[in-house]
Amino acid sequence: MKQNNKIIRLLAGLIMISVAVLVGCQSSSEKQAQGDETQLWTCGMHPEVIQSEPGNCPICEMKLTPVKKERSTKADSQMDMKTDGKMAADQSAQKDRKVLYWRAPMDPSYTSDKPGKSPMGMDLVPVYEDDEPQASGDVIRIDPEVVLNIGVKTAPVEVKKLRSEIRTVAHVDYNEETLSRVNMKFSGWVEKLYVDETGQQIQKGQPMLEIYSPELLATQEEYLLAYKNAAKLKSSTIASVQQSGDALLQAARQRLLLWDIDEQQIQALEQSGTVSKTMTIYAPQNGIVISKHVEQGMRVTPGMDLYRLADLSTVWVYAHLFEYEIPWVHVGDEAEMNLPYVPGRIFTGKVKYVYPFLNQKTRDVKVRLEVPNPNLTLKPEMYVNIKFNRVMEQTTPVIPSQAVIRTGERNLVFIALGDGKFAPREVVLGAQGQDNQYQVLSGLKGDEQIVTSAQFLLDSESRLQEAIQKMLASRQKKANE
Repeated sequence: MKQNNKIIRLLAGLIMISVAVLVGCQSSSEKQAQGDETQLWTCGMHPEVIQSEPGNCPICEMKLTPVKKERSTKADSQMDMKTDGKMAADQSAQKDRKVLYWRAPMDPSYTSDKPGKSPMGMDLVPVYEDDEPQASGDVIRIDPEVVLNIGVKTAPVEVKKLRSEIRTVAHVDYNEETLSRVNMKFSGWVEKLYVDETGQQIQKGQPMLEIYSPELLATQEEYLLAYKNAAKLKSSTIASVQQSGDALLQAARQRLLLWDIDEQQIQALEQSGTVSKTMTIYAPQNGIVISKHVEQGMRVTPGMDLYRLADLSTVWVYAHLFEYEIPWVHVGDEAEMNLPYVPGRIFTGKVKYVYPFLNQKTRDVKVRLEVPNPNLTLKPEMYVNIKFNRVMEQTTPVIPSQAVIRTGERNLVFIALGDGKFAPREVVLGAQGQDNQYQVLSGLKGDEQIVTSAQFLLDSESRLQEAIQKMLASRQKKANE
């Protein structure tokens, strides 16, 4: 009986010790869990900086980021076991892959031929053989998540007729083909002024002024004498006498014609048989008097400009184009014009000439258009808004301007191959059209996808991989030597 009591006491003691041990373990686990719950903060650029509260890195002043907590629950443990199993399988598969070199995760330009630490204190990551670009060296691979984060966008290459709508400012000027001057070829005095206002509209043949000229008076008298003498000599039987009389008459007539005395005035002189004291000067064309340099009673001399005339029934309009717009405008093209102060009225004109030089100061080219102006609405020195609409005759690949990387020596675009693969492609660009689009003369097809944003980051990655390839080739060459 006593022996049984001892056994019972011994079992009770063992049970109490077991309970105490379990309670202690649980308390220790809870304390450890509480300790694990303490949040730590670190710097992404300097991992050696660890703090127990948020703030800025004392080295680079970047904001600290929270350190991820370790999983402690049973479910997490099971997940970790599965993850560890997967990682073990991945590690087993990676053992069969060939490591080319090691590089810093934050600075891909820093590479090493063995594991170690980067200048930032971070572990170097391996770069495997199948992670490198293809043999051509033109294809780069980027993780799809990184592609999403850096904002890479793509668009299809369009094949269409490139359109262009050029809007610019133009100014109205005189049609130089309709400008004329009224001047004198003999001296005299203005006896009477019929056209005495600048801006006055005149018709061809309209009297402009009367002039008294002793020279003209003497020439008229010479002509009348030659005319009467030739009439008398016609009855002569000697041919040479008749010819001399006709020659003298023709010389006097020619002198009057050279002084702009027309045939009608000469015929009037022959019919009247008397010399007129003054001679009337008539308008040579329809138009407007744009300048007047004569007054009543003024003495005029040979070569003096009395009037300057312009016909405004047609005017010239000068449009100003930038260099990249020149390929779109050709002689014979039509353009539409409107005036801000004449709403709803559209004028049309044709390109007559594209000037072969640029304005050195404004860096633009003048294009001359001829525009009908029957109602004289368009006046010289007016400004007008002008629009050219052009469509290319042939369909070609068309890409947006933002897709092009201009290096100075060539133009590049990036082709999206899918699965995070991109390839640079050199293209030859043609004319620039509407909506900032470019014609592609060579380098692209219509069924390809191009990168339209963040391509400069891809270009940097491409250059980096090219540099790494050269470095590896150099190392391999030294190893072979």
